[in-house]
Amino acid sequence: MADKQKQPGETRAADVLHRMRLDIINCELQPGEKLRFEALRARYTVSFSTLREALSRLAAESLVVAEGQRGFMVAPVSIEDLNDLTDTRVLIENEMLRRSMRYGDDDWEANILASFHRMDKMQKRLGREYYLSEEWAAVHSAFHASLVSECRSPTLIELRDKLFERAQRYRRMSSQFRKKWRKKDVEHKMIVDAALARDEDLALRLIERHIRETSENVIAHAQHLFPQETPHAFSANPQAAE
Repeated sequence: MADKQKQPGETRAADVLHRMRLDIINCELQPGEKLRFEALRARYTVSFSTLREALSRLAAESLVVAEGQRGFMVAPVSIEDLNDLTDTRVLIENEMLRRSMRYGDDDWEANILASFHRMDKMQKRLGREYYLSEEWAAVHSAFHASLVSECRSPTLIELRDKLFERAQRYRRMSSQFRKKWRKKDVEHKMIVDAALARDEDLALRLIERHIRETSENVIAHAQHLFPQETPHAFSANPQAAE
């Protein structure tokens, strides 16, 4: 039986949801910004019902906050939220990578290598400011997803994808102000080698350091965008976060 074709309204709603999600992640819609329906309707050229559906979906992803009868706002950012998000990502990514290394087969390995190759080639083609590219962000996301794709848990995959998108908003804030990017290609290659060698201890240590160093860089380069908080709200040390 042929796949059911999406109706025009469904396609339009999915497109608006995708555009709004990107605008929030890329900080085109600023953290804490009030989302007024008239302005959104003009921006995305859609009906109120489509907007409300998209906003409800984004609220479920913690990218938007519902304010009761007052409408919606872009979810605020904070060092406390980033710290909590980072700790949760480490827990989930480590468990998913552990499972994937145990269950992964030749196809899993080939997918990781292909994803890494695409990302590496694009990074070299784009040059020093590759991290500002939406195209590179997509292949970077696909690479990290490939590492944990054999965890055999659709629920973990769904949770992990939502957390990764939330973290992308913080990464994007950092990229707007930093002068250079760290050697992530080297970090990625080390993670690939450890995962394919099924070196569990090393692979988990590397992926945790990778996630935490990214969060540290957000604080270093974009701290002025956060509300004033006490310095100890962010814990870059895995031991301190336990």
